Amino acid sequence: MPKPVDENSHKNEPEKRSFAAWLWSEVKFFAVLGVFIVSFITLVWGHFKIPSESMQPTLEVGDHIYVSKYAYGYSKHSLPYLLHKLPLPEGRIFSKVPERGDVVVFRNPKNELVMIKRVVGLPGDKLQVRQGQLFLNDAPVGREKLDGRLYRPHKSERVVSVNVYEQTLPDSEDSFVIYERNDSYPLDNTPVFIIPADTLFFMGDNRDNSIDSRDTRSRDELGRLKGPGMVHMNFVMGRADRMMFSFKRCNRDEDLYCPPKGRWMVKL
Repeated sequence: MPKPVDENSHKNEPEKRSFAAWLWSEVKFFAVLGVFIVSFITLVWGHFKIPSESMQPTLEVGDHIYVSKYAYGYSKHSLPYLLHKLPLPEGRIFSKVPERGDVVVFRNPKNELVMIKRVVGLPGDKLQVRQGQLFLNDAPVGREKLDGRLYRPHKSERVVSVNVYEQTLPDSEDSFVIYERNDSYPLDNTPVFIIPADTLFFMGDNRDNSIDSRDTRSRDELGRLKGPGMVHMNFVMGRADRMMFSFKRCNRDEDLYCPPKGRWMVKL
């Protein structure tokens, strides 16, 4: 005897979708995911890799850092990748001036390279470097010598000798370590800078191996654009908050400094 057919049984079977419907649902999913990712790295955190020795010993070549995009507000330079080239207005929203001593990621106004340096001078400051000594508002900023150090620069066979100092900037509770080879390098003597409104003065912690706001040349001997000079707040991208992990590789030769292994989650 034939079994009765349940007329509603087909309603319990999964509905077959066409390939076009499946493809459209996948496109929508990845579009939403893409918007979320772009929004996150624009408005919240950015990820950067350190390419040079200019911020040694705070940051080493190969360090991966996370940058707070919301710390100082937003401008078109907060946008990731090449989106800052869009015809967007200049200016900044929710703007907040960094604190002296902050490590900041910004875009070089002269050549659009992304750079990372320490904020040394704030709007209204008078600043000068004389024989390697930093003066802020006519007062010398002390530095305490810790020791000497030898290290091998990234992708180089030569060995560099530096003096290691600890320094604390005015109005800052936190000290940091700087390198100085000697006090007669080209940027160890500068003119007097009066820092305009909404403008910052940056220096690298590896003082004699850093192209920063002290460099007032528009171009070097080969015609290449050089230091950023004093940087308007519009070019600031965010505050470097943490060194998350590092792929630093160096030869652990005897008597040469090499960052310790396992560096991660270091607060800057």
